[in-house]
Amino acid sequence: MSSSLSNVLDAIYKAEKRGKKEVITYPASKLAASTLARLRELGYIGDFELIDDGRNGKFKVELLGRINKCGAIRPPLFLQSDELISGDVRFLPGKGVGVLLVSTPFGVLTSSEARDKRIGGVLIAYAY
Repeated sequence: MSSSLSNVLDAIYKAEKRGKKEVITYPASKLAASTLARLRELGYIGDFELIDDGRNGKFKVELLGRINKCGAIRPPLFLQSDELISGDVRFLPGKGVGVLLVSTPFGVLTSSEARDKRIGGVLIAYAY
């Protein structure tokens, strides 16, 4: 069984590929919500809302057509702040293209923000 973050990002990627304007993904989780909030701040997706269905919940995500590829990093990689550059090289297609998301004690940050704050964490997702 995949994680909820993996399911959400996979559904977004497939809907973007098909040219959809919105997608409903499930199950919902706090990590998926904070990752979606970060992607919204970075301009990859539009607004999203949590739909409480009495089970695990669902996300309704507005798509902007700006994602070429996104996904969860499985298994998650634990990296220190000075090792984050190697993650950029491994998961992103080129320098300055896309974003890696890192789960830290201070919330979900991009790898460059985590590097600037000298915070290590867990690489959880990428998008470009």
